[in-house]
Amino acid sequence: MISLKQIRYALAVGQTLHFKKAAEMCSVSQSALSTAISELEKQLGVAIFERNNKQVLVTKEGELFLQKAQNIKREMDDLVQLSQLSKSVLSTELSLGVIPTIGPYLLPKVLPKVRELYPDFRLQIVEDQSHVLVDMVRRGEIDVAVLALPYPTEGLLTLEFWQEDFYWVSHKDECPTQLDEITSSQMELDKLMLLKDGHCLKDHALEACQLQSVKQRSDFQSASLHTLIQMVAGKLGTTLVPQMALDQLITPQSELRALHLNEPSPHRRLAFIVRPNFVKMQDVSELIKIFKSQLKTADSPI
Repeated sequence: MISLKQIRYALAVGQTLHFKKAAEMCSVSQSALSTAISELEKQLGVAIFERNNKQVLVTKEGELFLQKAQNIKREMDDLVQLSQLSKSVLSTELSLGVIPTIGPYLLPKVLPKVRELYPDFRLQIVEDQSHVLVDMVRRGEIDVAVLALPYPTEGLLTLEFWQEDFYWVSHKDECPTQLDEITSSQMELDKLMLLKDGHCLKDHALEACQLQSVKQRSDFQSASLHTLIQMVAGKLGTTLVPQMALDQLITPQSELRALHLNEPSPHRRLAFIVRPNFVKMQDVSELIKIFKSQLKTADSPI
């Protein structure tokens, strides 16, 4: 009989395409994992993986098995969580994915209140880009994720909880003193620095400015808003940041100035994404309630 342990091992190999890394992920020895996979293939009568000293490949039969195995694991995880439904809200562990342009600015505003109200609640944080988190939620590797919309999330529920605009940030010496807001047509686009490709914040900023792209320096590609702000402080260009990040990126003593981007709002929307059959929706609803409350309290642009 095929065991859940074998299924978990096979999924780990399918994810890493590496037996040693899969064994480390499952906290077992490589020999134990290899033996379990070999026994699984013998039980099935088909090879799930092709392997040699250099690489591991998934066979056509293996792809079908891993797809069904992922569904089985997700259903089993949901069954385990059913045993926790009788417990009070936010009293057990929840895994939450966040993208780098949300996590550092959202979590410090909301987690202290969550901890104050629910001291026994355990939150496991995973930070990664949107496409990775969407796949992790779909596969059941994490419970929920917070993303910036619009973003494709087919097959998942999106529960919006916040909307915000972008602010144009420049050095005070290079900011038009007569302006309180700025439009995309008023910006010097050749000086605008955005995150490198792959970050949805860049796509949302371009969409807010009604632009397809901007010409960026080929010798500088940042994955961090903090790095962009340091570049602006050095008078090397300007950038766009979400309202949520202003209080961390720009202090009152800063040499920087932030102007509201006067383009159709909202410029981005924040939402929880979750599987439709997720059994701990009460926990998600309570987190949304707290997040909304704390963000309203902290809603104070520079």
